[in-house]
Amino acid sequence: MTEPAEPPSPPETTTSAAVARDEVVPLTPELLISQLLRGGVLLSLSLVTCGMVMTFFRHPDYFSSPDALQRLTAPDSVPHRLPDVFEGVMAVRGQSFVMAGLLVMITVPVLRVALSLGIFRAQKDRAFAAITTGVLALLLLAFLLGGVE
Repeated sequence: MTEPAEPPSPPETTTSAAVARDEVVPLTPELLISQLLRGGVLLSLSLVTCGMVMTFFRHPDYFSSPDALQRLTAPDSVPHRLPDVFEGVMAVRGQSFVMAGLLVMITVPVLRVALSLGIFRAQKDRAFAAITTGVLALLLLAFLLGGVE
């Protein structure tokens, strides 16, 4: 009598963990943009969190003061100009760290448009590169005009 033949083994499938371990996955434009956005949000969140911790560590009376919210949100106590923010970060002031985090959050979408422009130019996609150039120019113009008082 003959023994039944063994069923053929299923083709080996590679899991994403095995692929990640054995070979480097090339960065696609979508992954680049995703990493930029994720990194920007994490950096912004970290700066704001550090700033809040520093502020409450240096001023524990904010926890019990009835006018703490008014003092924290007073427009005169927050740095408004970019040099003031950098100066405050170098002096390790909590509100300057919070403001730097907010500035990073505002800058990330602009960097995303700039990265998209670079990707479209590398792909030689002239139509999307032209549209993205216009969008980037409008964003930068809005920032420049927004700073004029």
